[in-house]
Amino acid sequence: MTEFGKTLAFTETVIPGLLIADLPVHGDSRGWFKENWQREKMTAAGLPDFGPVQNNISFNDEVGTTRGIHAEPWDKWVSVASGRIFGAWVDLREGPTFGAVFTAEIDPSKAIFVPRGVGNSYQTLEPDTAYAYLVNDHWSPDAEYSFLNLADETVAVPWPIPLDEVEISAKDLAHPRLAEVTPIPSKKTLVVGANGQLGLALRAAFGESARFEYAGRDDIDLTDPSFASSRRWRDYATIVNAAAYTAVDLAETTDGRADAWAANVTGVAALARVATENGITLVHVSSDYVFDGMKDAAYTEEDIVRPLGVYGQTKAAGDAIVSTVPRHYIIRTSWVIGEGKNFVRTMASLAERGIDPKVVDDQFGRLTFTEELSSAVQHLLAQQAPFGVYNVTNDGPIVPWADVARKVFTAVGSDPARITAVSTSDYFASESAPVAPRPRNSELDLTKIRATGFAPRAWDRALSDYLS
Repeated sequence: MTEFGKTLAFTETVIPGLLIADLPVHGDSRGWFKENWQREKMTAAGLPDFGPVQNNISFNDEVGTTRGIHAEPWDKWVSVASGRIFGAWVDLREGPTFGAVFTAEIDPSKAIFVPRGVGNSYQTLEPDTAYAYLVNDHWSPDAEYSFLNLADETVAVPWPIPLDEVEISAKDLAHPRLAEVTPIPSKKTLVVGANGQLGLALRAAFGESARFEYAGRDDIDLTDPSFASSRRWRDYATIVNAAAYTAVDLAETTDGRADAWAANVTGVAALARVATENGITLVHVSSDYVFDGMKDAAYTEEDIVRPLGVYGQTKAAGDAIVSTVPRHYIIRTSWVIGEGKNFVRTMASLAERGIDPKVVDDQFGRLTFTEELSSAVQHLLAQQAPFGVYNVTNDGPIVPWADVARKVFTAVGSDPARITAVSTSDYFASESAPVAPRPRNSELDLTKIRATGFAPRAWDRALSDYLS
């Protein structure tokens, strides 16, 4: 019998992510009514906001009609409209809970959320039973499915009505046993800009496996109109955007301005659209250049952006676009150092070649090593930290570029007195090409990222490790 008057509540099961729900059902002499799907109430009560796109109904004439066990690469919300079913769910995902089983009877006062990759099967316990399921993807022949035989001896589902007494399709009878099942793989992570400084660090951090996909500039064109259909995006959990146009001075030229807006705004908009439409978490790396550097204290995540030049304007515009994605992390950073050409390598090379450089001493901040950035990305994703903006740099003292240069000279055994400190205006005085305005203060407050449990290393200690 359907139980009336229950409070909406979700209960976890032995299968991670499989949630059984008690639904409020209101009845009288005329029949009953329930809110079968109410996004605001259900997400507030603990149901994932899984974004259904299709509603299907299965009607069954006879008691004992049995269907399954099917694992699809999408999430489902299953509920009963009339009658009663015995449901059995088996975890067919890759991982330690592969083969775990949960069973329950479902009537109109109950429902169940079935996560992607969990096999589902149903046996009707009353005639004229109809159950409905919302799914968050459309059927596709390219999707990866998995199936398990209803009579598998390993999972040993306790069917109320023996399988030899019920109606089962020939296709369901032919499904493999558990030992022969192909597990549903985890959703993938795509790293865009994989050949840049941060992209290389992310590749080293994530490693090489089928779960991670790396795309460089030659592998993916975000401005191509076909980008949105270039992959089966429902198979991706995360996109990390490590790509950017970073030639700050060249961005002040006519061609550079167009290239900067194409990469940092148009391309980001394409990623944001795909992420929003497919429930993907978008991790986007931003810059201290979104600020004008006039603040006399560290910039927090809540400070209003005031970019000075074209590069900063494009990064601020990209941030605004990414902020509209329901699942997003915007990581603001500064003075990035990784593999390839960068300030630290340049200073080390000058020291070793006996060249005494002039270095500006009126721009202040901290270095950020790409190893630290990639660790922060991993941390935020692993901890499922609240979505939003996070400042990420290395920790340590706030210094001008000239002091960083002196640290580099000292670390490679050269005299730091060989560095001549100059103002930014003097440094660029002889330049004939356009020069982008730089923020004077690039200090980013790290309170928010620390509160998630991430502790950045001091930049001077990281510098020693980098040079050694």
